[in-house]
Parts: sequence; structure tokens; C-alpha cells
Amino acid sequence: MQIESLKMFCDLAETESFTKAAQINLVTQSAVSQQISSLEKQFKSILIERSKKKFRLTREGQLLYEYSKQIIQTYESLHNRLQEIKDVISGMIRVSTIYSIGLHDLPPYLKAYLKSYPTVNVHVEYRRSNQVYEDVLSNVVDLGLVAYPVRDSRLEIVPLRQDKLVLICHPQHPLAKQKSVPLSAVAGQKFISFEPDIPTRKAIDRVLKENQIDVRTVMELDNVETVKRAVEIEAGLAIVPQSTVSQEVSKQTLVAIDMEHPDLFRPLAAIYKKSKVLSPAMKQFIAILKG
Repeated sequence: MQIESLKMFCDLAETESFTKAAQINLVTQSAVSQQISSLEKQFKSILIERSKKKFRLTREGQLLYEYSKQIIQTYESLHNRLQEIKDVISGMIRVSTIYSIGLHDLPPYLKAYLKSYPTVNVHVEYRRSNQVYEDVLSNVVDLGLVAYPVRDSRLEIVPLRQDKLVLICHPQHPLAKQKSVPLSAVAGQKFISFEPDIPTRKAIDRVLKENQIDVRTVMELDNVETVKRAVEIEAGLAIVPQSTVSQEVSKQTLVAIDMEHPDLFRPLAAIYKKSKVLSPAMKQFIAILKG
């Protein structure tokens, strides 16, 4: 029996998906099934209830999971400690990030990290906010990057920085010549919003409601890139993270205007599972993100 087999079993138990367990371990779904069958033969026990309705561990499977998790964490701690003693930074880091951070905030940090640690392979996936949390909690990834981090007893949250929110408009819009405007400037205006479940949308809605300001929402879109394109065709105004519009502002396809309100900042954070044993590579990656 190998550590890899126990890890694969733990990944399966946590994701409740043969497909995700295969993805995490870079093997086929068939290979996961074979490893589970091999463990069942070795322990002479059924570990998983075979049912199409819901994934479920047997009592023996739950016991094996609990002990296997301890073994894997001890092994990973040993491996990481040996790397630290040898001053070795290598391996793979799997990152799940919301689109705006992944496309606009992450690249310079990632470039600096890979320049310092070229033997580390960083795999980045672009996901919606709720999917980032799912990926982290199910161990599909090592680290998540989110805005407006949600407290969860199973997660460690590493605050990164505050991202300023700005009002964007077409260069021909009447507000375009203003360097800053009060929040009330958007009252009654045609407005391009994020979809209701997106954290930035919830935060903007809360600020508008607290200040009794109504806007005319004409579109609800699922990412900042499509929001920007809608503003560029003069469909309305939008409030977005400042870091996401630097290119459009420099090309003069959009105008970014400061808003006179103290709560229009978006907190960014890295998240990882509390039970995660941080490798030297992960520790250095988080340090660069914080820097």
C-alpha cells in the first residue's frame, strides 16, 4: 500500500466525486476506481456504498479516511520540513481564482514568483466566487483568491489588500469630464450590474440602499469583462474595481471616475483549508501575494 493510494481515497471522500479525485491526482477516473478496489481487497472491507443516488462512505471507509488523513498530513509535514532544511522550493501549486483577480491582479505577482522560483509549477483556474470556495474545501486546489472573503470555520483567510471601486462611463457621457463625483451622481442613471450572486454586486447594492439611491439596472452580467464591453457601447454606467480598467482608460475607450464614498473598496483575500499542510512553495507564494 502506498501513500498515493491513501491520498486518492481521501480526495475521493472529500470531493465525493471520482472525476474530481482523478483531476486532483492527475490520473484517469478508472485509475481511481482501481485504487479503491485495491484498498478494499487489502482491508477486506467495503469502503464506499455503491449507490447512484448519493456518495457515501461505509463505517469502515469513514475509519480509513480519518486515519489516512492523519498519515497524509504527517507525511506532507515531513516532506515539507525536509524541503525547508534543504532550502528547496519546488512542486506544484493549484490556484482557483475569480476572473477579475486572475486576469488583472494576479499576473504581476505570478510573474515575480515564477522568476524567483522557476521550478514551481503554478496551475491557475478561473472560476465564479462560489466555485472557488467549493474547490478549496474539496481539495481540488491548494489556494483560492476571492473578493469579500466569507468567514468559514473550515478556512484560513489571508487578507491581501483593498481594491478601489470606481465609476466607469463612455468618454462621451456627461460625467466623463469629472475627476470625482458623489455617489448620488448615479441616481436614476442606466446602470450595468453584476449578477445578483456576485459579492461585488451585493456590496454595491448595500451601499446604494444605505444611501437611498436608486439606479435603472439595464443589464446584469456575470464578469467584469462583459460589464466593460457594455459600458463601451454606451449601454450605461457601472461600478467596477479600478485595477480592471487600467487598459481601457489608457486607450481612452472608458473613463474611470473616483466616487466620494468611504465604503467603495473591495477587500481581496487568499483562502485555504485549515487542515492544509502548507508546502514551502505555498508559503512563499502567499508571502509574495501579501507583499
